[in-house]
Amino acid sequence: MGIILNAIISILYNNVTKLKEKIMSSYVENVLSREEKINYQAKISLWSLAPLIIWGIIVLVLSPNDNFRGIGLIFFIIAFIRYKTTELAVTNKKVIAKSGFVKRRTIELLLNKVESVQVHQSVFGRMLNYGSVIVSGAGTPQAPIRGISYPIEFRKQFMEIQEEANK
Repeated sequence: MGIILNAIISILYNNVTKLKEKIMSSYVENVLSREEKINYQAKISLWSLAPLIIWGIIVLVLSPNDNFRGIGLIFFIIAFIRYKTTELAVTNKKVIAKSGFVKRRTIELLLNKVESVQVHQSVFGRMLNYGSVIVSGAGTPQAPIRGISYPIEFRKQFMEIQEEANK
């Protein structure tokens, strides 16, 4: 049973990765303007996806038949898609945030238009070093990106890049 499950997960991973490479190259890389370069890029934390992964394991292990095991795989697929489709970067000119696969949400703010970068962390987020980063700009609604690894480091890097750009 475990060998079959590992084979299915491996096949899904390979197919989704190939699909992403064909259809969705990195959003951040696609929207860079001339002479713009990525200075810092954040990743989503696997810890923030732990509830989906745990539910996937529970459903796979406790399922009375194969029909319910598919639901467990759906939890894993959702976690995988969130992990692969969430992007947050600071370039020498702007902040770029993107989340979603089918329903995409993007925001791009010029560095000089960003008013604040907030970090929200739960107790577990502080212990495991992940949280939400909320970028606020002049005349722009807040842009929360949830589950980012090392959110304090992201804010620190952003502040340094913004100071350098303002010189």
